[in-house]
Amino acid sequence: MRRLMIADDSAVICKVAKRILSGMDFLVVETSNTGEAMIMCQAQLPEIMVVDAGMPGALDLITSVRAMNGGKEVRIFYCLIENDLKQMMIGRRAGADEFLLKPFDRRILTAAFAPHALAA
Repeated sequence: MRRLMIADDSAVICKVAKRILSGMDFLVVETSNTGEAMIMCQAQLPEIMVVDAGMPGALDLITSVRAMNGGKEVRIFYCLIENDLKQMMIGRRAGADEFLLKPFDRRILTAAFAPHALAA
């Protein structure tokens, strides 16, 4: 089972994503702010992270994870509310691997994460 962290300050987003991704055999950990996410990453890095772009400190979180021992192997999805090329490039420079648009549903999450679940 692959460990996946959702760092999002929306309880609804976390609940929906956790329900769907847990059903895909991910061990899902939720964090509601970047400070909590950093503490959890320092204790144990996840294999995959979903980081909400609207959360204060999101880019710093991504940069900090990349600087950690083993942080370069973490697959990071930067979650945006629109296809904004400028924000995507900023996220990419911070270390994001992929992008995910909110709001999402089962179909979108399955398409984005099924390849990573199969690699477990």
